[in-house]
Amino acid sequence: MLDYPSLSAVAAVVREGSFERAASALGITPSAVSQRVRGLEERVGAVLVVRGQPCTATDLGRTLCAHLDRVRLLEHDLPTLGGALGPAEGRLTLPVAVNADSLATWFPAAAAAFGREGEAALDLALDDEAHTAARLRSGEVLAAVTAEREPVPGCRTVPLGALRYAACAASDFITRHFPTGVTPEALRRAPFLRFDRRDFLQSRWAGTAHGVEPAGAVHWVPSTHGFLDMTLAGLAWGMHPVAMAQPHLDAGRLVELPPGQRVEVPLYWTVARLHASLLSRLTKAVRAAAARVLVPPA
Repeated sequence: MLDYPSLSAVAAVVREGSFERAASALGITPSAVSQRVRGLEERVGAVLVVRGQPCTATDLGRTLCAHLDRVRLLEHDLPTLGGALGPAEGRLTLPVAVNADSLATWFPAAAAAFGREGEAALDLALDDEAHTAARLRSGEVLAAVTAEREPVPGCRTVPLGALRYAACAASDFITRHFPTGVTPEALRRAPFLRFDRRDFLQSRWAGTAHGVEPAGAVHWVPSTHGFLDMTLAGLAWGMHPVAMAQPHLDAGRLVELPPGQRVEVPLYWTVARLHASLLSRLTKAVRAAAARVLVPPA
């Protein structure tokens, strides 16, 4: 049987990034944390924590931390056992993967609704919506906002709706780069934004709306709010969640590129199949918040 106090120490070091901060979170000394981690590593015959700044988990360490997350989640609903499944030291935390645009638009309302009862904290891992499901498959998180509708083993998937995007630019950018209108050739040469190397939304829109592949200067901006700020400043054009862009479009600070064709990205909530009340509460909060912002997919 696993030594849960020691496994809790491993999880705290990975979560907090250092032995000192883990000790503070657990209410014990750094020496005690080190002894617990080292003792568990000796028992399993493998390194669980890569010491560094910050400390990180090995593959086995991540697997054991994911196991602890599930045990503690189930223990939460069995208070009469008095910790029979093993001590659950430290704050109960739910690891969740979410994409940047959801985090910047509708997901905060879900997190706030879930957090009002204060029984557990959220540990959010930020990733592209096309890749968040991989974190579920690895056991790194218990739930994810994802663009994948394919089932993940041991999980259930709930459709949330679609996040709608509009191609936008500042009016002075339109004047400089599209003096005779947004033609395919002008669009092909105009500077544009990309979130990261996995972001092809601008190419998707340009190909669908104008039949071209953007080939102008690419500005890499890995922040949803930074993406919007750079567009407002007139640096380049880009695709923005309508929920964020609409006030700027209404005020004339942004102009939507013709033909005003919008792109929808369907999103799903994939969550571990655990009969845990906290996961059910989080799922309820996520679905309610998504329903207020996302649109039914076309």
